[in-house]
Amino acid sequence: MANPLERLVEELRRLPGIGAKSARRLAYHLVELPADEVATLIETIEQAKEATKRCSICFNLSAQDPCEFCANEMRDHSIICVVETSRDVVAIERSGDYKGVYHVLEGALSPLEGIGVEDIRIKELLNRLRDETVKEVILATDPDPEGEATALYLVRLLKPIGIKVTRIARGVPVGGDIEYADELTIGGAVMNRREM
Repeated sequence: MANPLERLVEELRRLPGIGAKSARRLAYHLVELPADEVATLIETIEQAKEATKRCSICFNLSAQDPCEFCANEMRDHSIICVVETSRDVVAIERSGDYKGVYHVLEGALSPLEGIGVEDIRIKELLNRLRDETVKEVILATDPDPEGEATALYLVRLLKPIGIKVTRIARGVPVGGDIEYADELTIGGAVMNRREM
């Protein structure tokens, strides 16, 4: 039988953003915690897993259905921001600047990984656009090859419908140095410049 501590390290390594060193540090921390704190952590994870569902409208993760954004009549339901994951919703909300609603695709097109049009929530987005209150779709997919391919595919689908389609700008981050930015970032910053 495998060492339980090593099994814990391996399970923690499966979490996104957790490398070997972080997994080992977390595993040792967890096994050194008092039993009641471990029990509380386990219970909290189980409760979060049980209580969190996908919104039936936008597919964001939420404890309610419809989610807090779709149910909020103060938000602008004429603008839908299309993102890849619920984590993207959290990132956009942190800015405090966006007041519309969302649509979570639950992924991006990636032929190499076998993810096609039918594997993400494109059909559901098109169904939402039948509602004539929607005037603009903001494409906020990642600026990587999969996100760009997804955005281009959506533009081809949405333009003929007559809804305004926009793409989030990309470029040099606030506080960043131009000399250290990669070519794609600089190119995006120049292409998405705006008049001052």
